[in-house]
Amino acid sequence: MEILFQNFWLVPLLPFLSAVSLGLVSFFSPNSIKNSRRICSLTSIFSLTIAMFLSFHVFWQQITGSPIHQFFWSWVANKNVVLEIGYLIDPLTSIMLILVTTVGAIVMIYSDSYMLHDQGYIRFFCYLSLFTASMLGLVLSPNLIQIYIFWELVGMCSYLLIGFWFTRPSAANACQKAFVTNRIGDFGLLLGILGFYWITGSFEFQDLSEKFSKLLSHNEINILFANICAILLFMGPIAKSAQFPLHIWLPDAMEGPTPISALIHAATMVAAGIFLVARMFPLFEMLPLVMGVISWIGAITALLGACIAITQKDLKKGLAYSTMSQLGYMILAPGIGSYKAGLFHLITHAYSKALLFLGSGSVIHSLEPIVGYHPNKSQNMNFMGGLKKHMPITALTFLFGTLSLSGIPPFACFWSKDEILINSWSHLPLLGYIAFSTAGLTAFYMFRIYFLTFEGNFRGHLLGSIDKSYSSISIWGSSVIPDRIGQNEVRTFPLSNEVTTQNLLYPKESDNTMLFSLIVLAIPTFFIGLIGEIFWEKEINSDSLSNWLHLSINSLSNIHSEEYTEFLQNAIPSIIVACIGISIAFILYGPQSYTAEGTSKTKNFQFLHPIPKSFFVSIYNWSYYRGYIDESYNFLFSRGLRFFAKYLSLIDQWLIDGIVNGVGILSFFGGEGLKYTEGGRVSSYLFFLVSCMFLSFLYSYII
Repeated sequence: MEILFQNFWLVPLLPFLSAVSLGLVSFFSPNSIKNSRRICSLTSIFSLTIAMFLSFHVFWQQITGSPIHQFFWSWVANKNVVLEIGYLIDPLTSIMLILVTTVGAIVMIYSDSYMLHDQGYIRFFCYLSLFTASMLGLVLSPNLIQIYIFWELVGMCSYLLIGFWFTRPSAANACQKAFVTNRIGDFGLLLGILGFYWITGSFEFQDLSEKFSKLLSHNEINILFANICAILLFMGPIAKSAQFPLHIWLPDAMEGPTPISALIHAATMVAAGIFLVARMFPLFEMLPLVMGVISWIGAITALLGACIAITQKDLKKGLAYSTMSQLGYMILAPGIGSYKAGLFHLITHAYSKALLFLGSGSVIHSLEPIVGYHPNKSQNMNFMGGLKKHMPITALTFLFGTLSLSGIPPFACFWSKDEILINSWSHLPLLGYIAFSTAGLTAFYMFRIYFLTFEGNFRGHLLGSIDKSYSSISIWGSSVIPDRIGQNEVRTFPLSNEVTTQNLLYPKESDNTMLFSLIVLAIPTFFIGLIGEIFWEKEINSDSLSNWLHLSINSLSNIHSEEYTEFLQNAIPSIIVACIGISIAFILYGPQSYTAEGTSKTKNFQFLHPIPKSFFVSIYNWSYYRGYIDESYNFLFSRGLRFFAKYLSLIDQWLIDGIVNGVGILSFFGGEGLKYTEGGRVSSYLFFLVSCMFLSFLYSYII
C-alpha cells in the first residue's frame, strides 16, 4: 500500500498528460484528429477515471485509519530559503479528490455528446483535462507556494474555457472580466502568503499553524499585522469563490459552454476558494477578527446572491447566483467555527449543482433549434415551460437537484444546510436570521426556475408573437442538429397575436449519453447526505475531519429513537421556511398561475415576468439589475479611473511639463537678452558699469 502513496503524483499527472497529448496531436496533425474525435474524448475520460479509482482507494484508506502521508522533493535550495514541492494526503485531500474526479469524469462524459457538433471539440477536451489536472494539483499541494502555482493555473484554464467561444463578444468580455477580477484577489493572496512567511519563516501548512500558535502564545506577533496578512490571504478565496464584493465575474462566466459552468460551479474554480479556507482554518481560528470578517462576508454573499436570483430570467444566470448564495453558506460556516458543516455543504452542493447545470444544458440543447441559437432566447425561461411532458427524465433529475438545494429531506443539501442554519443561530441570532431568510429565498427561486422551465405549457412558439424585432422564426433542419428535428427544411412562423399549433416543433429528450450523466448525478444528490453526520452534536472535535469521516460512515447504524426525535425538532424550522418559499413560488409561478382558461398566450407570456407596482418597483429593479453593483463598479473604477487619468494628464501637461518648458523658455530668452549686451565695445561696458555704480549709490543714499 505504501507504493500507492509514493506514486500518488500520477493522479494529477494523468489528466495533464491527456491534455498535452491532445494539444500536440491537434497541433501537428489537425486533419487526422478531426476524424477521430471520440478517441480524444475517450482518452480524457479514461485518464480521469483511473485517477478517480485511485482517489477512491486512498479515501477508503483514510477513513479506515491510514496515517497522513507527505512526500517532498527539493525544488529551490538556498542558504536562507528552501522551497520544496510534493503532495499531502490527508482526509481533507481525499474528500476533495473524490469530488473533483467524480464530477469531472461525469462532466466529460456529458460533454462528449453536448460538444459533438462544435468545431472546437478537441480544444475543449484539451482545456478540460488541463483544468481538472490543475485542480487536482491544487488539492494535493502541501504548501502555499505550490497552491499559488496551481491556483493561477486554475484561473488560466477558467479564462480559456469561459472564453471558449471567443468569437462571441460577450464571451470574450466575460473571460476578461473573470481574469481581471481574480487577479485582484490573487494579488491579495500573494501578499498574504509573503506576510505569513515573514512571520513564521515557512510555507508548509503544518509548520505555519504550529509556529504561528507558539509565536502568538508568547506575544511575539504584531496582532494587527497578522490580521492584515490573514485578510489579504482571504482575498484569494473571496475572488475565486465569488464572494462579495468580488462576485461580479460569476454570472458572466455563463458565456462558456454549459458543461464548463457545471464544472466551475461544482468541483473546480469556486471549490478552490473553499478548500483554501478549510486548509487554513487552524490558522484563521486563532484570529477572532478574521473569523468575524469571514462569517459576515459569507452571510452577506449568501443573502445577496439569493435576492438577485429571484428575478433572473436567464436559466444559467439564475443557477449562477444560486451558486454564489450557497458559497456564502460555505464561507459562513467556517467563520462561525463550523468547519465540517461548510465542507459537508461543499460536497452535497457540488453534486446537486452539477446536476442542475447539466440539466439546464439538456434543456438549452433541446430548445436551440426551436427558439434560436442565441443565449437570450435559448436560455430565457420565458420561452420555456411544459418541458416535463417532452423531457421527463431531465425534468425529474432537475427536480431532484431543486429539492436538494431547497433543503428538503432526505435530499443531500438538507443535511449540510440544516447544520449551518442551527450553528449560525447558536453563534449569533442576526446571522441566524440572515441564514434562515436565505434558505427561504433559495426554496422560492429554485422552484420558480423549475415551474417556469418544466410546468405549464410550452411557450417557445410565442417568440414570434412577442418579439417585435423579428418578423419570423427560422427553424433549421438536420443539417445543424440531426437528432433534434427529423426533417431537412426551414419552417417559418409569421408574426401574429395568435400562433397556430399546426406543424409546430417541440423539444425532445436528450440522447442517452447526456441522460446517463444526469441519472448518475441524481444518485448522490439523493443519497449522499445520508452518509454525512446526521447528528452533529455527538462528541466530536469540530476540527477533526478524520473523526467526522468515521462518524459519517457509522452513523446510520447507531441511530436511536431519541436521536431521531431531537434531530427532527432541530430540522423543523428549516423545513418550514423552505416550504413557505416553495408555496409562494407555486402561487406566483405554478402551472395555474399562467395557464388559466380563456387567457390569450400573449397575456400569459406577459404574466410570467410581472413588474410589481408602487413600492415594489424599485425592489424588483434592484434585484433584476443585480443590485446595480456592476454599474457602480463601472462608474467608480472604469469611468472614475479614466476621469482621474485625464485629470492627471492635464496636471502632467500643464503643470509638470509647464515647469520644465518654462525653465527652457526662460533660459532661451535670458540667453537672447544677454547676447545683445556682449557687443565688444569698451565704451558700452564702461557706460553699463558706471550706470550700475550710480544706481547702487543712489539706492544706498535712499535707504
